[in-house]
Amino acid sequence: MTLPPPALAGPSPSPGGPDPARRPLRLPVAAVLAVAAGAALLLALPPYDIWVSAPVGVGLFAAAVHRRRLRAGFGLGFLAGVTLFFPLLWWTSFSAGWLPWAMLSLAQAAIFGLAGLAGAWLSPIADRWRWTWPLLTGLLWTAQEALRDRAPFGGFPWGRLAFSQGDAPGLRLAAYGGAPLVTFVVAATGGALVALAWRRWRPRPAAGAAGFALTAAALIAGPALLPLTPPSGPSVTVALVQGNVPRLGLDFNAQRRAVLDNHVNATRQLAADVAAGKQKQPDLVVWPENSSDIDPLRNADAADAISAAADSIKAPILVGSIQRTDDPEDIYNVGILWWPGTGPDLDQQYAKRHPVPFAEYMPLRPIARLVTDKVDLVRNMLPGDHPGVIDTGKVTLGDVICFEVAYDGIVRDTVTGGAQLLAVQTNNATFNEAEALQQLAMVRLRAVEHGREALMVSTVGVSGFVDGSGGVHDSTDFNTPAVVVRDVATEGPRTLATRSGNWPEVAAVILMAAALVGALPLRRQRADIANDGDTNTEER
Repeated sequence: MTLPPPALAGPSPSPGGPDPARRPLRLPVAAVLAVAAGAALLLALPPYDIWVSAPVGVGLFAAAVHRRRLRAGFGLGFLAGVTLFFPLLWWTSFSAGWLPWAMLSLAQAAIFGLAGLAGAWLSPIADRWRWTWPLLTGLLWTAQEALRDRAPFGGFPWGRLAFSQGDAPGLRLAAYGGAPLVTFVVAATGGALVALAWRRWRPRPAAGAAGFALTAAALIAGPALLPLTPPSGPSVTVALVQGNVPRLGLDFNAQRRAVLDNHVNATRQLAADVAAGKQKQPDLVVWPENSSDIDPLRNADAADAISAAADSIKAPILVGSIQRTDDPEDIYNVGILWWPGTGPDLDQQYAKRHPVPFAEYMPLRPIARLVTDKVDLVRNMLPGDHPGVIDTGKVTLGDVICFEVAYDGIVRDTVTGGAQLLAVQTNNATFNEAEALQQLAMVRLRAVEHGREALMVSTVGVSGFVDGSGGVHDSTDFNTPAVVVRDVATEGPRTLATRSGNWPEVAAVILMAAALVGALPLRRQRADIANDGDTNTEER
């Protein structure tokens, strides 16, 4: 990445005027860089998985907003965000129409705009001390992701830099500081790249350029040297059942009995294969989210079908189900353990703690209804009140449902609660394969982060197992029925990331706040110099 040579608007100022080397790139050039930054960040994420483009995108973003006025910094950041999030989140439009897709994408882009504003504000620090650019860039991206993880409406952490590094050496950093540390290092690499490429440094000694080049190389390749302790010890045999749905689309729940039957029949076929010696007897069977969209606690036919499947396979089944309440408008999204012989275990169930706004519940429903009546297709899902720690007898599961795998604390809570194996139940039938692959990338990071083997099981795919180093095994095709059986280890290390929790992210946010405050006197000094220059020019 090499930025263009200085391209300054208008004639050079007279002596005593503003320093042309301190001016930003031309605005059209910066706009092109902002669009390129968004595109590079998009290509780093699934389904493209060009992980090396993530630091390049960060570097382009930093170059675009450097030395700009705050309003322009916000606009350029917003432009990069629009370029990234509208195509990245396109699959959300399949569920509830274009309005939630547009609102969610614009909200995420607005936070990118704030990052652009902050980058412009911090420019005097990077100008004064060139070595701070990687540090500031890493802190800035970690802080903006912390904000996106929490706001608006509880946050939506899609598109984090950490989720683009599944095949990169930097994935190992997740075991030491979680997703925030991975993001920090990727962004710091981008900061080193732009510091190396920026042509407006005066002077720009060769030693400084070599230092930035070595920094970038060390940040990219260095994590490969970090040790990981793989899960070991006793293993259990787990079967994933991907029953598929009759057809994709928003109204698939109208065929919910057929979906349940698909999973029941696939499990009974697995039992027949076990009896014939074609498959190993599982200790646990995991069905996906919405595998029974009929509440089996209120519908005897559904309960009988699930019991028949559990009895045939002679193992407990973790069933993804919808549970109704006495209010017909309110539901829970749950994983419930179903034992052969005895049926549902109400002590071993998990209700999704973080329903997704605009997909599983509708914020501002009266306002949204003025735009589209599709908002009424979104049910009112209530949040659960405890982590998804489920004791199956042979192994303790850390159950999270669908999008929850994107949230650091929800996954960590299961591990600190005793989970030996991470399980992600999901339903991608109203989305597409890109969304499923994006979720699988998050599962890979979580497995490394917490030193646990993991699995993801979907109604339509992609399903599969992930080992403690992030490797994917036995992944299934999309929109096909499949059953996968695998032995998984149940004893993993207690990683530094698990022990430290969100403290790395908190530290980054505090340091970012300190840098923003620290930039104020330098900005005032720059403004005073510029004003003096203007006065001298007028006197001449």
